[in-house]
Amino acid sequence: MAVPAHSQTSAVRGGISVRDTAISQAKANVTRHADTFGFGAGQRLHVKDVVIDADGTQHVRFERTYHGLPVVGGDFVVHQKADGSLKGSTRAKAHKVALKSVTPAVDAKGTAASALKRSHGLVRKAKSTPELIVWAADGTPRLAWRTTVQGLGDKGQPHGEVFVTDATTGAAIENYDAEREATGTGHSEYTGDVGIDTTQQADGTFALIDPVRGHITKDAHNLSSSSVKSTSGTLFTDADNTWGDGRKFSTDRATAAVDAHANTAETFDYYKSTFGRNGIKNDGRGATVFVHVGTNWDNAQWSDSCFCMLTGDGDGTTDPEQVDLDTMGHEMTHGVTSATANLRYSGESGGLNEATSDILGTMVEWYANNPVDTPDYLFSDQSTPPWLRRFDKPSLDGRSADCWSKSVGRLDVHYSSGVGNHWFYLASEGSGAKTINGVSYNSPTCNGSTVTGIGNKKASAIWYRALTVYMTSTTDYKGARTATLNAAKDLYGATSTEYATVAAAWSAVNVS
Repeated sequence: MAVPAHSQTSAVRGGISVRDTAISQAKANVTRHADTFGFGAGQRLHVKDVVIDADGTQHVRFERTYHGLPVVGGDFVVHQKADGSLKGSTRAKAHKVALKSVTPAVDAKGTAASALKRSHGLVRKAKSTPELIVWAADGTPRLAWRTTVQGLGDKGQPHGEVFVTDATTGAAIENYDAEREATGTGHSEYTGDVGIDTTQQADGTFALIDPVRGHITKDAHNLSSSSVKSTSGTLFTDADNTWGDGRKFSTDRATAAVDAHANTAETFDYYKSTFGRNGIKNDGRGATVFVHVGTNWDNAQWSDSCFCMLTGDGDGTTDPEQVDLDTMGHEMTHGVTSATANLRYSGESGGLNEATSDILGTMVEWYANNPVDTPDYLFSDQSTPPWLRRFDKPSLDGRSADCWSKSVGRLDVHYSSGVGNHWFYLASEGSGAKTINGVSYNSPTCNGSTVTGIGNKKASAIWYRALTVYMTSTTDYKGARTATLNAAKDLYGATSTEYATVAAAWSAVNVS
């Protein structure tokens, strides 16, 4: 039967906390049983943790130094009864620690240079910091240099390696990553409690560095969007790997970071698992994501110049932070478009650029299938309630176009995108009234036809292939019809239902 335990206790007895009493008794036990713990001259104890069981049994964890140098592999745990009497011990490999000298024969400068050379190709733009230690992890205490090399990894993410070198002979002892993969708990604004991939750093804290996908999430500290660079802001870090408070309009700055970090991962995973695309540029490189950009900036955007996502805090009254699933997917898809067809951001090609982000960003939401932010055809319905744009009848926003006409290219690209969005809904779900995931839709056609959909997975696969294989920077809506028909032919055949539906949906929005 497991004994309930608490890593800290605030209980106070006679003005002294139970924790302090346990530490004092443990130190006395170490001194009293010095041979058992290998405790001798030149050593000092440093408390790392205290666990007190429900029955009063105490477990005090110590690390130690030797003449002021950290002893790696010299840690131990003192187990004692509630009355403070010694019950047992658990020790790392080192027992007695005694060295003839703590003066290194190999200097710090040479060690630093050697570590940089050994890290070449693994860590770019690197700087090295040597620290003199007593290395006892293999059971044999010896003087060593522990050199941390910090720089950028293969995906552009912050990365570090640690090289341990014998300070007497210069021989390599071992090396390892300075960071460790971890899974944190995020209390998000839009998608409930979520697991987020983080990195444990050399100092024990956790950072919003995704070790799987390579993206990092930073606080822009309300710097204007025009001023943000890849080096701006500060990386989010946390002591216990629990992030955010789950509230909208939260004063906890990490809450928006939870959504941004998790939804960037969902977008990366959507592209990789659905299309085999390894990151925005298909090079495995992760992006930098900034939250808290600007002051009451009710927007989000992708920037090719810094290879980063910028998200604002909303308008401060009705619209909260712009970090929900389909918004993050939308903005990152702009990066995918830039890396592929590079549709010009004006005229009909600009409308197609925006439609691409709406379509594939919405598919990120369908891919995630989050029970809190259920999939729908309402774009940005979480951060801009009740929605910013919709697919079944785009003109319901009062500005977007349902049907193509010669004047569509003169509209703002966010409104000319309506033609592409309407095509996607018709190709996916078909025309007429229906309810999907609790939301009512009623999609008309511009030519009075009836369209039967093929599902959004097929429709989005056709769009993605058209984007990456057949569209160019100046593709217009007529060109998009040709591109998607070519894509449908490639994927399903020229005589397939899918090919026929693509054609019918374009005709239904007046693109022939």
